[in-house]
Amino acid sequence: MFIQTLITEPIYFFRIVVIVIFSITLHELAHGWAAMSQGDNTPQQTGHLTLNPVVHMGKESLIFLCLMGIAWGQMPVNPSKFRSGKLGNILVSAAGPLSNLALGILFIVLLKLFFKPSLSGLFSVEFLYLAARINLTLFLFNLLPIPPLDGFHVFSEIFPQLKPLQYTQFGLFAMMLLFIIPGLGTGLSRIADLFIRSGLGM
Repeated sequence: MFIQTLITEPIYFFRIVVIVIFSITLHELAHGWAAMSQGDNTPQQTGHLTLNPVVHMGKESLIFLCLMGIAWGQMPVNPSKFRSGKLGNILVSAAGPLSNLALGILFIVLLKLFFKPSLSGLFSVEFLYLAARINLTLFLFNLLPIPPLDGFHVFSEIFPQLKPLQYTQFGLFAMMLLFIIPGLGTGLSRIADLFIRSGLGM
């Protein structure tokens, strides 16, 4: 269990917790800002335009993050209020993963600017690399066309024949498989590593 890392590698544990909370909070805010830009004021009405991670993730998600290293977030939106239903849904759904991509690129840029192996503290090389890796992995994971992930909402607007899957047990079954299949998370992280090394010219 991830919580064991608190004993064996406490600095690594807290780095991951801080990065994931920060990344998911901005991910959900990106959904909210995109929804507001499309004419939906639900995020504002429900008090979700805030940097408070408890609002976006909930206590259960925060507890799961510390125990299992797994977390999730939620941003209430009302697609019926979007000025352009199809395009609005694509933009709002894509905004979250794109925020993680932007964060990943930002941390790569910071790595290039402050690449000093002797650097210690919060913005050490290890911290920046881990932040880039986590955000790029979140970007790739959320783009998977599986409900309830953002990628499904994007692809189901492009391929409407996928929409009925949202109301079946397919999503639950597929998500279970994702966590059962060995090496899936590692595979996404390796792709993220390749992207980072390419960005650093390594």
